[in-house]
Amino acid sequence: MAFRTNLLTSSVFIALLAGPAFAAGNTVTIGIPIGLSGANSVVAPSVLQATELAIEEINAEGGVLGKKLVMEVADDASGAAGAQKAYDALAFQKKVDAVIAMETSAARNAGLPIITRSKTPMIYTSFYEGKSCNKYMYVNAWVPEQQVAPIVDYFMDALNGKTFFLVGSDYAFGRGMLAFTKAYIEKRGGKVVGDEYNPIDATDWTAIISKIRSTNPDAIITSTAAGAPNVTLTKQLRSAGIKAHYGNYALDEGTAQNMGSEAKDIYLVGSYFTGIDSAENRSFLASMKKKFGPDMKTPNELSVPQYDAVHLYALAVKQAGSTAADAVTKALAEVSFKGPRGKIQMSKQHHAPLTMYIAQVSEDGSVKIIRSFQDLDPGEQCPKL
Repeated sequence: MAFRTNLLTSSVFIALLAGPAFAAGNTVTIGIPIGLSGANSVVAPSVLQATELAIEEINAEGGVLGKKLVMEVADDASGAAGAQKAYDALAFQKKVDAVIAMETSAARNAGLPIITRSKTPMIYTSFYEGKSCNKYMYVNAWVPEQQVAPIVDYFMDALNGKTFFLVGSDYAFGRGMLAFTKAYIEKRGGKVVGDEYNPIDATDWTAIISKIRSTNPDAIITSTAAGAPNVTLTKQLRSAGIKAHYGNYALDEGTAQNMGSEAKDIYLVGSYFTGIDSAENRSFLASMKKKFGPDMKTPNELSVPQYDAVHLYALAVKQAGSTAADAVTKALAEVSFKGPRGKIQMSKQHHAPLTMYIAQVSEDGSVKIIRSFQDLDPGEQCPKL
């Protein structure tokens, strides 16, 4: 079901009235293509809330080069066709100054040619399968080189897992992540007893669960589209009585909380969990609660990189002294922001070293961090940029 607040069309102008007075029309506009409908509609509300908070904070400090920062939202319908329309509207009709996008890989891949044609600086804020490269795009979320080893090593070394069954959504993220995972498991001496895929909007996992039961793996690792597929797959695994250790690459903390006991003992790996013990994270959570009150959506691995990205873009514009694409694109590799996830700098081939955490979901859906890994390098992603 599509997310709705005051967003009445697929492309909506949102003016955030915070901070000092700004001259009418004196604005810097960020385009936000996001899945208000489709698979990502489950997580879109939290992403938009984090975006709004970052913009409010920046405007309270005088905006961007003395201009008010605003956002323009467009529904990408969580897929390629919707993304083409959303990016075209943002880049060529609304003429946004930058794009900051938490999207599926299908949506990102569809939008990138428009980013190239329009020469629009972009920050991609969703974890993904890696090696998507564009002169104008930076990434501040994790890639397989940062995500896979912690969970596979934990299953093999701490939980004595030797056999694995891999389940993914049938698109770039699902297949890319699990191809990397399979290679790493085999390199470690483990065995993949099955790997199966469902369409990105699938709701029936019966056939795959039957194969899981027949192979009886020690562990299951899933790489589905964030949002609805995580819910349907998990519910059906639990109903089927599957007892294997369960690692999920794409389950966000808010969705885990909403699932409650059905999410119990799922292992997550990410660069953000609400339990991170730092002054910056405590301040961020307090600001979110103050701004949104009981309507606050749980900050998570998909929303917090969006918050960071808005601040990183504002810092890049400040350093460049301009919103001009080439100047901002250069500055994006040079600036850093210390926020809820720690220091973030997209200096490694347009990607960012990240501190990663393993967490386990409790009976009530809450998430507990059990291990951390400092400043994991994203590896070779875009060496020609």
